[in-house]
Amino acid sequence: MHAPAPELLEVAGGKPIKLWTHGVPVEDEARRQLQNTAKLPFIFKHIAVMPDVHVGKGSTIGSVIPTVGAIIPAAVGVDIGCGMIAARTSLMASDLPDNLHGLRRAIEQAVPHGKSFGKRDSGAWQSVPGHADQAWKALATRFKRITDKYPRLEKTNNRSHLGTLGTGNHFIEVCLDEAQRVWFMLHSGSRGVGNAIGTLFIELAQADMRQHLANLPDRDLAYFEEGSRHFADYVEAVEWAQDFARQNRALMMQAVIGAARQVLRKPFEAELEAVNCHHNYVQREQHFGREVLVTRKGAVSAQHGELGIIPGSMGAQSYIVRGLGNAEAFCSCSHGAGRVMSRTQAKKRYSVADQVRATAHVECRKDAEVIDEIPMAYKNIDAVMAAQRELVEVVHTLRQVVCVKG
Repeated sequence: MHAPAPELLEVAGGKPIKLWTHGVPVEDEARRQLQNTAKLPFIFKHIAVMPDVHVGKGSTIGSVIPTVGAIIPAAVGVDIGCGMIAARTSLMASDLPDNLHGLRRAIEQAVPHGKSFGKRDSGAWQSVPGHADQAWKALATRFKRITDKYPRLEKTNNRSHLGTLGTGNHFIEVCLDEAQRVWFMLHSGSRGVGNAIGTLFIELAQADMRQHLANLPDRDLAYFEEGSRHFADYVEAVEWAQDFARQNRALMMQAVIGAARQVLRKPFEAELEAVNCHHNYVQREQHFGREVLVTRKGAVSAQHGELGIIPGSMGAQSYIVRGLGNAEAFCSCSHGAGRVMSRTQAKKRYSVADQVRATAHVECRKDAEVIDEIPMAYKNIDAVMAAQRELVEVVHTLRQVVCVKG
């Protein structure tokens, strides 16, 4: 079936917007937010919008924002480098026990997750293990360069969060693909330290532009111009946070594999097919013959032949995809299904009984604290995938059998 062309939205006084959203809902507020961003003077060519698009803080989630000579910290956001990692194993579904509770508990014990307030945060290492410390040493020198300039970042959850999951929509899953092969998959980012870096530089951008904020369509679109001190410092800090996030996912994947080896009787190989990709980040890329800064706010790089991950929800399938290198989409695809309602709305509308029904096929938490992640709070992943047939092809379809949430 031929994929429909993207919707073209012309913006008075700005660059156009191209939306790969055929067959999926797009909020009016998200369209307004996209139009605000498109009016910024340094947007290159057009903004590309993915089918999981929904309202974000300042900048729209599911958008690809190419810029020349400037960078918008709030467009990258505060979960810098948030993304996915997946690894296929040599295990088959028949190698898993009938009752998966023990496997879930082993993973929960191996990876700090969630958050508790007070002296002992359940989402941080109380005593950083050796493998996490080794990984931290590789990041520490660059981090000191950043904290020498911005001391407030020193007293953050940095070393104690490396190899930990977090809260919200971050998760660890055991999945089965179309051939009943077992995969491990997880979603997390740069944790407390990335949040602190994002928050600091959003504040600095707004302070630098104090005289011009009234002229911006949204104060959260405050930006740094290339050549300014804060631009260079932000690029340095954001690249570091993205490296932290990638390493964070790699450490957790090793912990998940180790936990599974303790529980499952059959020896197995892992990472037979693996991908580790960001979906909240900025980097320099070549597009349409120019070097531009590409900010993917809830979007994944989908260069020709590049593997990516598009998760559904706690109760829907996920996809390992291969990029088709669509130039008009700046070689990008969606980062998931995308929310259709806020966390507050989901908690008001649904009950624990609804959550139990929606996740009947998954070994996972089924309590009031995870109702905001109920599958019905997300768009239909099948419709999202159909809308981006020009952007990616499906390599594997995964369905989760275990889900760990923070």
